[in-house]
Amino acid sequence: MTGQLQYRSPTGRRVIAATVLGSGMAGIDSTVVGIALPTIGRQFHSSVDQLQWVTNAYMLTLSGLLLLGGALGDRYGRRKVFEIGTAWFAVASLICGVAPNGPALIGARALQGVGGALLTPGSLAILQASFAPNDRSRAIGAWSGLGGVATAAGPLLGGWLIAAVSWRLIFLINLPVALAVLAISARHVPESRDPSARGRVDLPGATLFCGALAGLTYGLTEGAAFGWGSSVTVAAFGLGAVLLVTFGLVERARADPLLPLGLFRARQFSGANAVTFAVYGALGGALFLVPIDLQQVLRYTPLAAGLSLLPITVLMLLFSARSGALAARLGPRLQMSVGPIFVGVGLVLLARVSPGGDYVRDVLPAVGVLGLGLAVTVAPLTAAVLAAAPERHSGVASAVNNDVARAAALIAVAVLPSAAGLTGHSYLHPAVLTSGFHRAVLIAAAACWLGSLLAVVTISNAGRLQPRAAAWPGPDGQPGQEAVAGGGGA
Repeated sequence: MTGQLQYRSPTGRRVIAATVLGSGMAGIDSTVVGIALPTIGRQFHSSVDQLQWVTNAYMLTLSGLLLLGGALGDRYGRRKVFEIGTAWFAVASLICGVAPNGPALIGARALQGVGGALLTPGSLAILQASFAPNDRSRAIGAWSGLGGVATAAGPLLGGWLIAAVSWRLIFLINLPVALAVLAISARHVPESRDPSARGRVDLPGATLFCGALAGLTYGLTEGAAFGWGSSVTVAAFGLGAVLLVTFGLVERARADPLLPLGLFRARQFSGANAVTFAVYGALGGALFLVPIDLQQVLRYTPLAAGLSLLPITVLMLLFSARSGALAARLGPRLQMSVGPIFVGVGLVLLARVSPGGDYVRDVLPAVGVLGLGLAVTVAPLTAAVLAAAPERHSGVASAVNNDVARAAALIAVAVLPSAAGLTGHSYLHPAVLTSGFHRAVLIAAAACWLGSLLAVVTISNAGRLQPRAAAWPGPDGQPGQEAVAGGGGA
C-alpha cells in the first residue's frame, strides 16, 4: 500500500533495490562513457567535437526532458513511467552497443538520454511515496549510499570491460540490469501518483526547453569547426535564444507550468542555482577531459584511469552526510563559499599532469582536494535550494537544481575544449593535449571561484536548514533530490 512500506520489510528492500539499480544504471552511463571515449575515438577515427557529442547527446535529452519525466510520473503513475524509462534505456543501450559508427552511437546516446529522463525522477519519487514517513529518510539514505557505491564501481567495471573485451560491453551490460529492474518493479513496486497534479502536461514547454538547449549546445560545440561568425553557428545560437525566450513566455502564461518561474524570485534559490551552474559546469567540463588526458598523455589503461578518480567518490561518500549535518546546524553560507575554492584548487593541481607524470605526485593530490571540495559543497548547496522553496514546491525545486547541474555540464563540455584550443584530432597528440588540458582546468578553476564569490554575495544563513536525506549527493554524483517531479511535489 502506498506510503506504508517499512524499511526492513522484504518488499521495502526490493523497492529500494529496483530504484537503486534503475537510477544507478542511468547515472553510471553518464560517467563510465568518459573512460571509454579515447577507445571509441580511436576505433571510429572521431574528432574532438564528435567525442563531445557522444557525451552531450545523452546529457542534452536528459537535461531537456528531466522535468517532463517527473511531471509524467506525477500524473500517469511513477512506477509506470519508471518502467517505461527503464525499458527505453535498455533498448537504447543495445543500439549503442552495436553502433557501427560515430553518428549512430551519437543518435543512440540521445535515445538513452530520453530513457534516463523518464526513469531518473521516478526512482526517488517512488521511495518518497511508497515508504511510511518514519522510514522514508532511511530508504532515501540507502538509495543515496548504495547509488554512490554503484557510481564508484561503474568506472572500474567499465575500465575492466573495455580492457578485457570491448567498450561495447559498457552499454550491453545494462540489458540484464534493466531486466532485473523491470522484474522487481512489476512484482513489488507500488504505483503512486500526485493527486494535486492537474491540467495537461506541459509538452510545449518541454519541447521549447529541449530545443533551446539543442540550439545553444550545437552552436557552442560546432563554433570552433564552422567559425564563430559563420551562418551555421549564428543560426544555431539565434534559434536557441529565440526558443529560450519563448519558453519563458510560455511558462509565465501557463496555469500549470513545467517550471514555476516564481521560484527564482527568491534570492537564495536563484543564488544557489547560480553556484550550482558555476561549480557543476566546471566539474563537468574538466571531467570530460580528465580521462582522455590520463589515457593519452600518461598512457593509463581505461581501468587505471577509472581507478585514479576513485578518491573523489570515496571522499564524497565519507564526508557528504557530515557536511550536510553541519550545514543544518550552522547554515550553508560558509561551506558553499569555501567548498568551491577547494574544488578550484584541485582543478589547478591537475595542471601539473604532464607526460611522464607520477600518480602519487601529480594526480592523487588533485583528485583528493577536488573530492574534499565537493564533499564540502554538494550537500549544503542542495539543502539550500530546498530550504529556499516553499514545501509544496520541494520536488520541482530539487528537479530544477538537478537540471541546472546537468545543463551546466552539457554547456561546459560543449565550450571548454574549444576554449582551451582542443579541436579536431588534437587530442591524439600528447603535447597538444597537455597544453590544452592545462588551459582547460585553469578555466574550470576560475569558474569554481566565481561560484564561491556568488555564494558569498547571495547565500545567507537566515533560518536553519532542515537536515533532509535529499541534501546528500545522488547516485550519479549530481545534487540529491527529495522528490524530483515536474508538476509539483512528490
